[in-house]
Amino acid sequence: MKTETLKTKNGHALNGFSIEDIGDDHLFTSLDTPMKANAFDMPDSEKKERISILFSEIMDVLGLDLTDDSLKGTPDRVAKMYVEEIFSGLDPKNKPKVALFDNKYQYNQMLVEKDITFYSNCEHHFVPIIGKAHVAYISSGKVIGLSKLNRIVQYYAKRPQVQERLTQQIANELKTVLETEDVAVIIDAKHLCVSSRGVKDDTSATVTTYYGGVFNTPEKINELQNYINS
Repeated sequence: MKTETLKTKNGHALNGFSIEDIGDDHLFTSLDTPMKANAFDMPDSEKKERISILFSEIMDVLGLDLTDDSLKGTPDRVAKMYVEEIFSGLDPKNKPKVALFDNKYQYNQMLVEKDITFYSNCEHHFVPIIGKAHVAYISSGKVIGLSKLNRIVQYYAKRPQVQERLTQQIANELKTVLETEDVAVIIDAKHLCVSSRGVKDDTSATVTTYYGGVFNTPEKINELQNYINS
């Protein structure tokens, strides 16, 4: 997939192909989440209000009765969920604050945090991606709290995503925070856009990896896989 040639963002054509040609292919044009320059000018309260109005229109077009007791609160609930929960990773103010500590134990082997459960959403259909992330690093002299590894994964997962981008974003953040290239990220996830619609394959899963620094050797990859599978 030659992502560097996919330059247009107007939805009409990508690399000479129309939206219909692309179909369900999961293309992405940047390692950065596509955002407007003024994405955070609007306060969260106004975002929720506008999303609620727009989602009411979607429900109305679908023919749902918004006066029904079970449905009339749905637009507000969806708006709150979008802004405060499942897409909260879009806002930099929610980025986890990470403190570095000296590696006083002089532990110089790989540290692995495996089976980090995350929930994201496919940016092509806005349906869930459910999976587990395994992250590892070798200290360059500094360490971070274990919970921060989970929080970094959750932060980048809580936005419309493509799994390849999610993998890279987590890896880049870990490299920046830990000041080392010796970082590895493995993501194993199920995409509901594959299992619940389209091809409707409920058994397949998608695995993406990033191996940086010393992890990019057969020996370290095998060692990491042994830890994850143990």
